[in-house]
Amino acid sequence: MNRLALRGTVWVASDIHLGEAVPQTARAFYDFLGRARREAGTLILCGDLFDAWIGDDHALRRPPRWLATALDELRATAGALPLWLARGNRDFLMGRALADALGARLLEAPAVLDTDAGPILLAHGDEFCTDDLAYQRFRRIVHTPWIQRIFLALPLGARRAIAARARARSRQARRSKPMAIMDVNPAAVAQALRAAGCDTLIHGHTHRPAVHALELDGRAARRYVLPDWEFDHDAPPRGGWIEIDAAGIRLEQL
Repeated sequence: MNRLALRGTVWVASDIHLGEAVPQTARAFYDFLGRARREAGTLILCGDLFDAWIGDDHALRRPPRWLATALDELRATAGALPLWLARGNRDFLMGRALADALGARLLEAPAVLDTDAGPILLAHGDEFCTDDLAYQRFRRIVHTPWIQRIFLALPLGARRAIAARARARSRQARRSKPMAIMDVNPAAVAQALRAAGCDTLIHGHTHRPAVHALELDGRAARRYVLPDWEFDHDAPPRGGWIEIDAAGIRLEQL
């Protein structure tokens, strides 16, 4: 498993879902990036930074205006402090070309972070939603390397159309699924913590920010769930991050 030593103040955020349709969310997130540049020592964006990602070439050729602005903000942040990008279920096709163009670093998650608050297992979180069998089948398919190569070889227009259909099907499927199966499976979480040798997990994906006290093989453990960001369509608006330093781990919500 990937292991990363991060000392000092580490901020972690997830599930911003940047796109053309969320200008207020983007503005709130860019304010957050400005604050991170002033106050954090390291920033990790733990997946679903973008609502969809159809390939790094989409960003590096002639990005639409909203994306060009997002890339400028991320580039400025990477110039001020170490910026790590992890993939989520919406932007799993982010690659090293994008990270290099931003001056950021690509984080292969799940990963163990060796921090001043101790070792922490960090993941996007969708891999723990094992009760959602249909989603896990889909996840295995789209993470298959040869399928990704075929998709990325398609023209940008075809990729946009496929991504739009996939998002529409996902929204429809979520409406018909019980909420319980879209949350993490406790046994999957426990197994991941054991494999990593950690008592602390941080993840996003589920959009259910909380701090959960667990018992793992007779020891106290904790699961921290990152907030999603939404300032355009839902009330009240929401967002947040986790701060890690020598004083511990804190969930900060806007």
